[in-house]
Amino acid sequence: STMNTPGSALLAPSPAATKYDLMYFLKGAAAGGICCSITHGALTPVDVVKTRVQLDPVKYNKGLVGGFKQIIGEEGAMALTTGLGATAFGYFIQGWFKFGGVEFFKINAVQTLGEEKAWANKTSIYLASAACAETIADVFLCPLEAVRIRAVSDPEFCDGLADGFGKILKAEGVGGFYAGFVPILAKQVPYTMAKFAVQGDVADRIYNQIGKQPSELSSNMNLGVSLSSGVVAGVAAAIISHPADTLLSKVNKAGAGGTGSMAKRLMTIASETGIVSLCTVGLLPRCVMIGTLTAGQFGIFDTVMNALGASKFHFHNPNE
Repeated sequence: STMNTPGSALLAPSPAATKYDLMYFLKGAAAGGICCSITHGALTPVDVVKTRVQLDPVKYNKGLVGGFKQIIGEEGAMALTTGLGATAFGYFIQGWFKFGGVEFFKINAVQTLGEEKAWANKTSIYLASAACAETIADVFLCPLEAVRIRAVSDPEFCDGLADGFGKILKAEGVGGFYAGFVPILAKQVPYTMAKFAVQGDVADRIYNQIGKQPSELSSNMNLGVSLSSGVVAGVAAAIISHPADTLLSKVNKAGAGGTGSMAKRLMTIASETGIVSLCTVGLLPRCVMIGTLTAGQFGIFDTVMNALGASKFHFHNPNE
């Protein structure tokens, strides 16, 4: 009678015939929420330092490690956990829609196109699935990101997620939460497209090189593939999205970029900062951070999927 416990449906192995049914996508979404929440939550201190460096490079000019020491020295270690609640909650929701969405769009594309065509167009399928899933996820992430960046740049602003929500809503209305929506899309969509396409491609290449399907390998081997392909994908994604990431941190700072429309403010900030700075300032810590983060995400995602009795969909050549 173990089947009556809550969550037991999630733990039941998916029957082979209906391998990619609603239950599979729920498992994918749950695994995605868990992996993003854990990895982003764990990196909150790094994110606090990174956001401070981007917002006030004059004060925080001693790099990542120096930034840690400065913040701990001035405000105590707890300052490094600023926005942890918003981060863990926000990225659970985002991971739910992002990973669940990528699986959903990817598998539906394969079922619509058939295996032959899907294999020939797998990179396009990865890119389109990631773009669709990320756009949906960002609608939910954007308000939480607005609260988080405001809390990090002004520690006096709010205590806790709900308080921050209330204050922004009261002061600026719903629009206040979506001030950064276009930059978030500009940063997250190319980032996620690169992340999933590169990780998928590298993982598929490794499996094809070994000449085995994931189901034929031990869970440790599969975890190794997830982690190594995740690192490569993370570094690629970090480099692609870095300029937008810097802009996003700056535009959420009160009064940044002067007045006028979002596009005008972004252009002002971009020209003040300079293209080379936008592309390079803070890039190395970001590559380390996103490389680790992405490897962790894919590692946890695959581990949780296996624990839930589902195995992640992999493209394979139907002619082999």
